[in-house]
Amino acid sequence: MDDAERSLQAPESSVDWRGRPCRQRHGGMRAAVFILVFQASQTMALAAVGSNLITFVFGELHFPLSQAANVVTNFVGTVFILSPLGGFLSDSYAGCFRTLLPFAAVELAGLVLLAVQAHLPQLKSPPCNMLTMAGSCERASGFKAAIFFVALYLVALGTGCVMPNMTTYGGDQFAGAVEKDASKRLSTYFNLSYFGYCVAEVVALTAVVWAQTRFGMAIGFGLAAAALGAGLVTLVSGAVLYRNKPPRGSVIFTPIARVFVAAFSKRKQICPSGSSNPAHTAAGDPAVVDGGDFRHANKFRFLDKACIRDAADTVPESEWRLCTAAEVQQTKTLLAVLPIVACTVVTNTVLAQLQTFSVQQGSVMDTRLAPGSSSSFRIPPASLQAIPYAMLLALVPAYELLLVPLTRRLTGTRSGITPLQRIGVGLCLVALSMASAAAVEHRRRDAAVSSGGGHQLSVLWLVPQFFVFGVSELFTNVGLMEFFYKQAAAAGAMQMQAFFMAFFYCSFSFGFFLSSVLVSLVNRVTARGGRRGWLGDNDLNKDRLDLFYWVLAALSVLNFFCYLLCARWYNSGAGGSESDEAAPGEVASEEEDDGKGLI
Repeated sequence: MDDAERSLQAPESSVDWRGRPCRQRHGGMRAAVFILVFQASQTMALAAVGSNLITFVFGELHFPLSQAANVVTNFVGTVFILSPLGGFLSDSYAGCFRTLLPFAAVELAGLVLLAVQAHLPQLKSPPCNMLTMAGSCERASGFKAAIFFVALYLVALGTGCVMPNMTTYGGDQFAGAVEKDASKRLSTYFNLSYFGYCVAEVVALTAVVWAQTRFGMAIGFGLAAAALGAGLVTLVSGAVLYRNKPPRGSVIFTPIARVFVAAFSKRKQICPSGSSNPAHTAAGDPAVVDGGDFRHANKFRFLDKACIRDAADTVPESEWRLCTAAEVQQTKTLLAVLPIVACTVVTNTVLAQLQTFSVQQGSVMDTRLAPGSSSSFRIPPASLQAIPYAMLLALVPAYELLLVPLTRRLTGTRSGITPLQRIGVGLCLVALSMASAAAVEHRRRDAAVSSGGGHQLSVLWLVPQFFVFGVSELFTNVGLMEFFYKQAAAAGAMQMQAFFMAFFYCSFSFGFFLSSVLVSLVNRVTARGGRRGWLGDNDLNKDRLDLFYWVLAALSVLNFFCYLLCARWYNSGAGGSESDEAAPGEVASEEEDDGKGLI
């Protein structure tokens, strides 16, 4: 049994909603169901806003196409960059449940304000066709723009602080359960969580987007607000069943800061060699903590100096000069996962394109379900984003019921394959998604230009890029969620799990911000010498979106090889029980963060 599994099964001081110690009836899947419903409702609300937001900004507020794309990516980036704030408040001061309630209310207020703006003509720009510039295409500014951005960033603030706590709070319902298969149940929970996420995305990207297209954006934003309100009621309904981890004050930034300050103050000390445990003090010293086979013991060795007692001091040292081994281990774990986070940023930059430029691609293609027919039913371009999630509705159960048992027998790992292996598979596939997108856009543009805009390629040509990206998400996102949750457990930082989970969402944030930077940078570089920039026009037939996609495909390939190096480095130093084989007739202990076989 590895460190992560022991930590998940260890009894802990969870309390019920009244602050009393939890009993056997608290927690488990029965409690997690309420959280899963809330998570699905919140996901549907956010997807309903984000998926078609570029249509609202471009078509009704009249921002130029490249600026509209950046508005969307900056919004989504802000949502995810705020996730550490939500994790910090939850872990340190309020707890998950008391963080979820007020920030979900803030998100709900933003959605209602967006619905009001979309409904009232006086809060939008005068109607015009942005593609033909027919009419008064006046960009929204002043009070109209202020209302829009206040509403949008209320949604961002609420969503950002809610997202890391939803997944963590669900995982907390299984903490403290002394069961042989506790780790397997947690892995199943994360798969169910992602399945619910896919259901919510499909509903938002089909039914809600259809309502937006048919009846207007006000109806779409209103449905998003209604979904979130229903989810909030469901969350409150399960309050009597939840296990709650009490907050423990500032247990995140302050201990990490103490480790760096103590290590710097003792930078001239020499760490004793031959020990893989950062506690190099005498028995009985407060710094002595049994670290076992700590994976990252030989990484960031300069931090070990924070545990060395200064022989010249005759009085007890302050906590800013002498830290415990547990604090050093938590800090090392935090630093060690950062390269893994960084390697998933490009994947989310690709996701940004599927939510912006790919939607605009669909708007200039033949959206009839049966191309060439006289059918009146047309596929809303934003609904194309539902393709990967609809496909995942079948793949997630198949993965859990078929692939996991098979790989469990082959690898001897309880979760089938390790989180790092899942992430690696996903990062490999994302490059294929962009290559497919580039090839299709090249074909679409050539057909439109050669026919003078008379021939439109079927929108169904966009299906492969969404399909491949969906498979990539199945491996990357679930692997990341499980990886971060269990790293906190393995490092003995159970009180930091919401903060660790926030790293998962930070990856999204940096990916969307990188998209904004790349769009602006590519435009600037390709427009030199008086040339037309690749993305400098509102008309995709004049832009070179295909070349931009090829740039992203190349970045994705480079990123995958960087990930292989980072995973190899992360796994260096693994030992102890992680390399043990299973006893006859028994499945080996799970190697959640091992990544064996990835390289």
